Amino acid sequence: MIKAILLDIEGTTTPIDFVHRTLFPFARRRMPEFVAENLSLLTNEIENLKIEHKEDYAEEFYAKEFDENAPASITNYLNFLIDEDRKSTALKSVQGKIWQAGYEAGELESTVFADVPRAFAHWREQGKTIAIYSSGSVLAQTLIFRYSDRGDLTVFIADYFDTNAGGKKEAESYRKIAATLNFPASEITFVSDSVAELDAAKSAGLKTVFSIREGNAPPGEQTAHLNVKSFDEIE
Repeated sequence: MIKAILLDIEGTTTPIDFVHRTLFPFARRRMPEFVAENLSLLTNEIENLKIEHKEDYAEEFYAKEFDENAPASITNYLNFLIDEDRKSTALKSVQGKIWQAGYEAGELESTVFADVPRAFAHWREQGKTIAIYSSGSVLAQTLIFRYSDRGDLTVFIADYFDTNAGGKKEAESYRKIAATLNFPASEITFVSDSVAELDAAKSAGLKTVFSIREGNAPPGEQTAHLNVKSFDEIE
């Protein structure tokens, strides 16, 4: 019996276009000003960026020096990580803080698919635990559901997981999440639009569901995971 539903965000609860055409450009536009004005509040992120930069510089992936006291240097490296589509925990943290300012100022409102709040209510009535696992920071995840066009959905969500739990394509990450949720892996269903993520979750023992949404890439011929076009199909 399924006791918990673990959900990806992009292409699963939320249209890919909202993430790529609204959130990412917003963070990039605001990055220089935000870093310059909040340098003292980004101590942890900057320390992690230094570590990440050291490896990139040594491997000649990134040719510029990193100056932890220069906002322009920090911003340049953050933009490099964005261009590389790097699932950097530090980058995701900075982006989350920029989005928080945008949401709180009324400049951002997230989009979720129409079936999401209906499914959340249904799963809660069934006594299921709902959790989120995304490469975006826990802060960014929370903001998407708090400031959604369907209202505040955070009341339905028990827990959030980001890259601090590990990479989404690594089976061990799902084992850690199952342990944190305190359910056997076989009692958790993971829903995502990424076959690689679903393969990792399946190898960790989770049930898996492939999310087919408008705007997602074609599903191809994959048959290892149950396909659904709506959360209404998930029990």
